[in-house]
Amino acid sequence: MAKTGSVEKKWYVFDAEGQVVGRLAAEIAKVLRGKNKPEFTPHVDTGDYVIVINAAKAVFTGKKLRKKIYFHHTGYLGGGKYATAGDWMRKFPERVIEHAVKGMLPKNKLGATLFTKLHVYAGAEHPHAAQQPEEIKLEARH
Repeated sequence: MAKTGSVEKKWYVFDAEGQVVGRLAAEIAKVLRGKNKPEFTPHVDTGDYVIVINAAKAVFTGKKLRKKIYFHHTGYLGGGKYATAGDWMRKFPERVIEHAVKGMLPKNKLGATLFTKLHVYAGAEHPHAAQQPEEIKLEARH
């Protein structure tokens, strides 16, 4: 069983260019959770930090750009807002990846802590070069 202070944290970079959003999010969630390590413990943060670049170049399969709907509520009466995946990819490409990954993390305090270790950028540049992140290559599958 891993203890909170004894876990060594690394930084990883995922390139989202040409990657399917859901499959990419599943791999990211696995690394954030720490399931790729032999000392994985479900109730301890054993995961690593993840940087995602080129989020604007991620792809959806099928007709999801037009048919997938994202919903949020403003908090006011009648304040339901709907947007398609295509709208979000144009306006907030980072939010698409973040939303997909957040749905795959635990729905508790541990999940909230893990989510803070995710950094998503629409372009190819990121400000985390000092952490010397390792790049993880994924096969492009459509």
